[in-house]
Formats: sequence, C-alpha cells, structure tokens
Amino acid sequence: MNTLRRLLPTGLGGLTGLACALCCAVPLLLTAGVLGGAGWAWFGRVLPGIAVALAAATALAWWWARRRPAHATGCAAGACSCATRP
Repeated sequence: MNTLRRLLPTGLGGLTGLACALCCAVPLLLTAGVLGGAGWAWFGRVLPGIAVALAAATALAWWWARRRPAHATGCAAGACSCATRP
C-alpha cells in the first residue's frame, strides 16, 4: 500500500506531462509531414481532454497519498501512541 501511495502520483504526473507535451508536438508533427489532416483533427479533439483528465487524476492521487491517516479509536488528545494503531 505504501508503494502504491508513493508511485501512483508520480506515474500519473508523468503521463500528464506526456499528454501535455504531445498536445504541443501536434503542430510540429503536422509541419514535418508525420501527421496528416485526419490525425491532426483526432489529436486536436482528444488530447486536451486526456490531459485534463490525467491532471485531475494526478491531483486526486496526490491528495490520497498525502492525506493524514485517521487515528485509531481511543487515541484522541494524545491518550495513546499512534504506533499501536492497527
């Protein structure tokens, strides 16, 4: 679980950066002749949505990874050590 909390925001952040970089690369690929008109239309319609969705997923994963765990019952006001939490 700790590995997932550590790797999920990092992986999603990398995918978000890749999607944003591809959005910026589409005009260059079109100019170079690598991408045709149909590819440009598809990428122009789909990639911004993918980038926004990945950014939102990254923000949620970061919040989930950084939030503080709840204290165990009976552990209020420093009455016990949180290390004994199940």
